[in-house]
Amino acid sequence: MNQVDVAIVGAGFGGLCAAIRLRRSGVQSLLVLERSSEVGGTWRDNVYPGCACDVPSHLYSFSFEPNTEWTRPYPQQQEIQDYILRVVDKYRLRPVIRLKADVQQMRWLPDAQCWQIDLNGQPALLARHVVLATGPLNKPLIPDVPGLDSFAGPTFHSSLWRHDVALAGKRIAVVGTGASAVQIVPEIAPAAAHLDVFQRTPAWVLPRQDAPYGPFKRWLYRHVPGVQRLSRWRVYWFNEWIGMGFMGSDRMQNMLRRLSKHHMRRQIRDDGLRAALTPDFNPGCKRLLISNTWFPALQRPNVRLVTQAVTEIRPEGVVSADGTLHPCDVIIWGTGFKAAELVTPMRIYGESHSAADEAPELSALWRTQPAATRLGITVAGFPNMFLLVGPNTGLGHNSIIFMIEAQVDYIVAALRHLRRRGQTTLRLHPQVQQDSYAAMQRKMKGTVWSSGCRSWYQNAAGQIDTLWPGFTWQYWLQTRRFDAAHYE
Repeated sequence: MNQVDVAIVGAGFGGLCAAIRLRRSGVQSLLVLERSSEVGGTWRDNVYPGCACDVPSHLYSFSFEPNTEWTRPYPQQQEIQDYILRVVDKYRLRPVIRLKADVQQMRWLPDAQCWQIDLNGQPALLARHVVLATGPLNKPLIPDVPGLDSFAGPTFHSSLWRHDVALAGKRIAVVGTGASAVQIVPEIAPAAAHLDVFQRTPAWVLPRQDAPYGPFKRWLYRHVPGVQRLSRWRVYWFNEWIGMGFMGSDRMQNMLRRLSKHHMRRQIRDDGLRAALTPDFNPGCKRLLISNTWFPALQRPNVRLVTQAVTEIRPEGVVSADGTLHPCDVIIWGTGFKAAELVTPMRIYGESHSAADEAPELSALWRTQPAATRLGITVAGFPNMFLLVGPNTGLGHNSIIFMIEAQVDYIVAALRHLRRRGQTTLRLHPQVQQDSYAAMQRKMKGTVWSSGCRSWYQNAAGQIDTLWPGFTWQYWLQTRRFDAAHYE
């Protein structure tokens, strides 16, 4: 059975960052396991019309490898994927990436003090340490609506876009009004015969300043690195300032509310439509949306906003809560992801308390109790395992790449500590995890996400185990030094 020092599961931003930083720190025996046929993660999979990032371009690249080829303030899907592929080539990662390597389960071997990784259709692998970089946005959520399988036409999720389905001249139903839907609807509406958009709850929408860069600005960013670096920090601190609203500042929330309502008044003339699109919760409680084309698209003569939940699917269309049948030829689900499920469907068996006890399985554990960790990176009972974008490290206001780099630096420091001590195993103290999670939840109570709305940030019990309840610079401060006292 092959053995490596570090196995990294996932080849998106997190996995690639870990591979680059770990190799730079001296780890040569590592392997990146990617279940798909190419790297890229979210930006490989989401190829729907209009797909783009809602984090500004200059923040959406590695700090050690800025992208000088951005063409606009907000990056589009293909630009991000092209950047990822350039990073892979520049850092010569292809030899350490194994594609079509689908991890089914991992099991801690107490005698060997390493992980056994079982792959679908491939020989198992042993790894001294494991970095899970699978990300939270890869399990599409399609509601379990009665009659779902009875629909006569094509139906698909936004992240599994069917390019073989022609939409021109069709009657289309888009279910959901989140971050994907506000990008999809303006793109497909002009060609549709009719488009019904099903909105369960409205969202706060902010204007998108996204005029393409002119030739001079693109030349400047390409040839004067300091200009782009200054722009990166300007955007970063602006987002942290906006983040005050997420951390509970009434003044910032009121500012965001006024900005969104002004944007709505400029773009929507009809009072009834404005009322239907105005949320009754604080800005940021659900994900803030950024778009200049969403409101105009909803006012096209061939587009209708349905402000009721979908209760049934029939062969000929979608039934809303008032019993109305909305005939359609295609259903597109813009209903997001199972972000709170974290590591599923992979099964991860940790360390049992004794030979007589059954090894705990991580996803089963987190279904029955909170997803407690230390900084979203390490988990008690799961030695030598590290998470990237783990529990309580997601963001609502800034770039997740900043968080990924902080987490990777922490992992590098942990492995360096083990090498210096001549040790092989790292175990998080359960009490440290318990105290860390309790502090996290206390802080969460003061944030906008705990102010009353229901969102995909929450699990079935209403617990928020997905988001970081603070500023990103606070997370950086907590991860910049590895504290061995937290571990056995």
